[in-house]
Amino acid sequence: MLVVGERINSSRKGIEPAVRGRNAELITKEAKDQVDAGAHVIDVNTATLMDEEVESLKWAVQIIQDSVAVPICIDSPNTVAVAEVLPLCKGKAMINSITAEKERYAKLIPLIQEHKPNVVGLCMDDRGMPDSAEDRIRIASGLIRRLTSDGVPIGDIYIDPVVTPVSTDTRYGMAVLEAIEAIMEGFPGVHTICGLSNVSYGLPKRKQVNQMFLVMAMTKGLDAAILDPCDRRIMANLITTIILLGRDKFCMNYLAAFRQGKFD
Repeated sequence: MLVVGERINSSRKGIEPAVRGRNAELITKEAKDQVDAGAHVIDVNTATLMDEEVESLKWAVQIIQDSVAVPICIDSPNTVAVAEVLPLCKGKAMINSITAEKERYAKLIPLIQEHKPNVVGLCMDDRGMPDSAEDRIRIASGLIRRLTSDGVPIGDIYIDPVVTPVSTDTRYGMAVLEAIEAIMEGFPGVHTICGLSNVSYGLPKRKQVNQMFLVMAMTKGLDAAILDPCDRRIMANLITTIILLGRDKFCMNYLAAFRQGKFD
């Protein structure tokens, strides 16, 4: 299960002023804390800084790479930012995200072909956000076929079925779960990923909703998630779910986590 740490996002309280003020100590601590908690990739998003996004993203990526030895996920709606930051990334970076929107796809696919990052394929097209499981499956199928025909290995593709708040429509949770299952069954070798916390937007006790949704999504085949690895309960649930799904031989990772006090 790939864990992408979500905490270095300028929409979070304290992160935007830290990035704007070039507070390397705080950003470094956020990166190290997430890796220590189990993150395999660090997501970096400075989109709220608007005109300063590109330079801020460059700075943050360089600071993070100097402090931790895990890949970077470039999280930006701005294709210019992706183009300028991707060459700075060490190892195999991740892009969040390409979509089925014609203009965005056309701008990003040459960068993907050149730098060969892992790619989050967001289930959006020129018609907008998907509403049903069927919409998500249709868009995902088209994206996978197009990406692979453009030379992207299927193992580098992480389909995001677009998690939307169940507070606005309680059908949305099941739509995502059904889409994950269909995508994983229909395209062997592809991955699925989601921004977990979106599901609970507008509800009280959001962590409770996030924690349960992660477990449910993993039973449908979800094999990557963008989440807060410093949430000890969600990480404990993740580790436990992996053994119950038969993916932790002899429960070795579970036992190691127990010895490390991760269930306290």
